[in-house]
Amino acid sequence: MLFNSLEFALFFPVVTILFFLLPHKFRWMLLLAASCFFYMFFKPVYILILVFTIVIDYFAGIWIAREPDKRKKKYLLILSIAANVGVLAVFKYYNFISINLNDAFQAAHQGSPIPLLHILLPIGLSFHTFQAMSYTIEIYRGHQQPERHFGIYALYVMFYPQLVAGPIERPQNILHQFHEVKHFDYGNMRSGLIQIAWGLFKKVVIADRLALFVNQVYGDPTGYTGLPLILATVFFAFQIYCDFSGYSDIALGTARCMGFNLMTNFNKPYTATSVGEFWQKWHISLSTWFRDYVYIPLGGNRVSRFRWYVNILIVFVLSGIWHGANWTFVVWGLLHGLYLIGERLFSKPGNREDRPMRLPGTWFRRLIVFVLVSFAWIFFRSDSLGGAFYIVRHLFTGIPGQVRDIAANLHFARLRLLYLGQSLTELMIAAAVLSFLLIIQWQQRNQSIDQWLQTKPKVFRWSFYYGLPLSFICLSIFNRSEFLYFQF
Repeated sequence: MLFNSLEFALFFPVVTILFFLLPHKFRWMLLLAASCFFYMFFKPVYILILVFTIVIDYFAGIWIAREPDKRKKKYLLILSIAANVGVLAVFKYYNFISINLNDAFQAAHQGSPIPLLHILLPIGLSFHTFQAMSYTIEIYRGHQQPERHFGIYALYVMFYPQLVAGPIERPQNILHQFHEVKHFDYGNMRSGLIQIAWGLFKKVVIADRLALFVNQVYGDPTGYTGLPLILATVFFAFQIYCDFSGYSDIALGTARCMGFNLMTNFNKPYTATSVGEFWQKWHISLSTWFRDYVYIPLGGNRVSRFRWYVNILIVFVLSGIWHGANWTFVVWGLLHGLYLIGERLFSKPGNREDRPMRLPGTWFRRLIVFVLVSFAWIFFRSDSLGGAFYIVRHLFTGIPGQVRDIAANLHFARLRLLYLGQSLTELMIAAAVLSFLLIIQWQQRNQSIDQWLQTKPKVFRWSFYYGLPLSFICLSIFNRSEFLYFQF
C-alpha cells in the first residue's frame, strides 16, 4: 500500500482509531494483521518470505541467548545471517551475478550456461532483512534479550509504518514499545499528523513534480548536453531527498500518532559541510547499521591508515550493493568512499578521526558537498554505466551556445534546454516549491517542524495546517507513483 494513496487515507485512520479503542492486550494483533494487509496489498504471495525470515530469526534469537558455548553461539548467528542474506541473494542479486558471469562466459566463447530467474524483487526486502539481522546480532552481543512473544517479534519486523522503506530499527528502540500501554495523547497526534502532512507535501508536491523534469532527461540522456543535464541532476538531488525523507516523515508521523517513537532518518543532509557529516544526516538508520555491524567489526579507525581506508571503501561499496544490483550503485558507493578518504587525506593531522580540512566559509563548504553528492547521484539515477558516463562527459558541453540560445528568446531552445520538455509554468512551480522547502528547513534549524510551528502565532500555524492539504489538491502530481526506495 502506498502512503500517497486513497487506500492509505482510509487505512490509517481506521487502524489508529481501532488501536485506541481496543484493550492493550489485543493491540499487537491489530497491528500485526494491519501490517500483513499493508504488505500484501503489493503482492500477497511475498508475505511468505517475511514469514520465513521471521520464523528463522525468532528461534535463532532464543537459541543464541540460551547457548553457553561461544563458538556455537557464533555458528547460530552465522546460520541466521546466512538465511537472511540468502533470501537477498536469490531475489535481489542472483540475476545480477548470473548476467555478469554469462557475459564472462560469452567473452570466452562458452555461451550463457547460467539461467536467469523471472521473479520480481519483493518491495522493501533489504530494509526488513537488515532489521531482522540487527535483532540476532544484538542478542549475540548481549545487548538485547530475545523476544519470547512470537507475535510481538513478528510485529517488530513487520510494523507497517516502517516496513517497506525504513527507518531500519534496532530492537532496543522499538521492541519494548510494543509491550508498553499507549494512551491517546493530543500532542503526539498533532505532531504526528503535521509530520505526515509535511512528508506528503515533500513527496507529492515536490518530489513527484521534479520527477517530470528528471525522467525527461535521464530517460534518454544521450539526447542532451550541458544545461539540461546539470538541471536534471540538481533536481534529482532534491527529488530523491524529498521522496525518501518524505516517506520517513510519514512513517515517523504515523507511528507517533499511536504513541510509538521511531528513529530519525534524516536531519537536513544538504546542510552538511563535509561528506562525513552528510552521512551523519542522510539515511541515518542505514549508515549507523553499516557503522555498527560492518565498519567497527572490521576494525574501524583502530587499524593502520591504509587498512582504515580499505574499511571505508568496503563499507561504502557494500552500501552501494545494498541499494541495488547494478554496477551504477557500486560506483555510487565507491565515489562516496573516495570522497571520505579524500577528506581524511587533507585533514588536520594529530587526530585519528582527523577532522576534514576546513575550507573557508560555511556556505562554500556546503556548496562543495552538495556538488560532490549530486555528482554521485548521476550514477545512482542512471540506468546503466554507459548512460552515467555519457552524462559525466557531456555535463559541461556546449553551455555557452545554450546560454546564447536561451538569451535569444527562442521558444524551442528554452523548452528543450531550460524547461526540459515541460512548460514554463511547471518550471516556475517547481522552483517555488523548492524555495518553500529550503525556507522551511532553514527556519526549522535544530527543531522539528511541529516545534517550530509552536513558536509561531496562531494565525500562522493554522494557515500552515490548512495550506498543506490545499497544496496537495492544487499542486500534486496525481500519478500514485511509488517511493524511490521501494525498489531497495
